[in-house]
Amino acid sequence: MIQYFKNIDQKTVAIEKHEDAVWVNVLPPLKNEEFTELSGNMNIPIDFLKDSLDIDERSRYEIDDDVKLIVIKTPTENNSFNLSDAFYITIPICIILTHNQIVTVNSFENEAIKKFLNTFQHRNPDRMNMMVLKIFEKVTSNFQDYLKEINTRRTSLEQKLYDSNRNEELLQLMRIQKSFVYFITALRSNELLMMKISRTNILKLKEEEKDFLEDLIVETSQALEMANTYTNILNSTLDAFASIISNNQNEVLKRLTTLTIFLSIPILIASIYGMNVPIPYSESHMAFWIPVILSAVILAFAVWNYLKRLKR
Repeated sequence: MIQYFKNIDQKTVAIEKHEDAVWVNVLPPLKNEEFTELSGNMNIPIDFLKDSLDIDERSRYEIDDDVKLIVIKTPTENNSFNLSDAFYITIPICIILTHNQIVTVNSFENEAIKKFLNTFQHRNPDRMNMMVLKIFEKVTSNFQDYLKEINTRRTSLEQKLYDSNRNEELLQLMRIQKSFVYFITALRSNELLMMKISRTNILKLKEEEKDFLEDLIVETSQALEMANTYTNILNSTLDAFASIISNNQNEVLKRLTTLTIFLSIPILIASIYGMNVPIPYSESHMAFWIPVILSAVILAFAVWNYLKRLKR
């Protein structure tokens, strides 16, 4: 689906003709026919439009015949039905700049473009560079919001795990850990992209825009540091719980071994008295009670000795 927007009197107006549009937004479902039509109408290399289909596309920029492509990664919720997948993943947003229009291509619906649409009426359509930087700002803001949300969920799961030691919480923490991996990789890639844009100045930014980009680089670095910090905390927590589980398992095995030793005492005595050979007092009316009493005495002594050693 292709949307065409124009800013008229500080109002965002959806139009039908691409010639009059300032901003062209391509949303899923994505069709090859639409890509071909858009590429022909706006003289955009079709590869620029299809790059968003690759979910693993890295953040980068490219120039072809005065048409500029910028790919930046943004976070989104993972709608996969696989319970082992990450809660959140990162997807590419392709930003294409022609001489008078800006085109955004999204393989999935995402919050960054929605926020940009809501504030598009406050943008100056003649300053496309600032529009690009504002998309960067929404992407960085989304990363920070999702990181705070993930950290809150992590804290809640850790508290439940302290109380219950269930596998369900551990599996969810592993899904959060995978989300952090996606975020760290994307944030590092976005940071390098912004730094390269700032260094090469391919957008021909003004001094005010350069300062704004520098602020975005700092915010991206802060988000990357947050993700690394949360990841280190989560890794330490999982390692600690692994040690706790191992210690608990050793304690259970120790108790089972002790119980097995205690039970082997009456079994041993009963097996001796159950042999088909002559044994002392086999003809006595106490033949049953002798092994029972003997087993009880020896077992009581073994338990008393074991408890005595535990108190030391």
